[in-house]
Amino acid sequence: MLEGFKKFIFRGNVIDLAVGVIIGGAFGAIVNSLVADIITPLIGMIFGAPDFSGLKLGALNIGKFINAVVSFLMVAFALYFFVVTPMNKLQEMSRKKEPEVAPAGPPEEIVLLREIRDALKK
Repeated sequence: MLEGFKKFIFRGNVIDLAVGVIIGGAFGAIVNSLVADIITPLIGMIFGAPDFSGLKLGALNIGKFINAVVSFLMVAFALYFFVVTPMNKLQEMSRKKEPEVAPAGPPEEIVLLREIRDALKK
């Protein structure tokens, strides 16, 4: 049983997943800081404090839900415009720098066989 557990733990995909989760958590802190410390204060300076927590619909505290939706949208905005778009442009630039390879002609044997075929047709 321990041998099976050892094989499971040391498989590459388990280690990759663990590294991805750790890096994702650290990157999440960066994105949350970008939203909380930069984007939200900018919105507050332009439109006033973006806080809907005081809104209630009867016993439902709908304002907190609206705050969560707005926060999600700001995180998605920050991820798209500050991470996804620059990464896509970097990938496009790296693809453009790769030299285009001219298609190789047919092998010499094929060329010779075609010449023989054409000679036999004549």
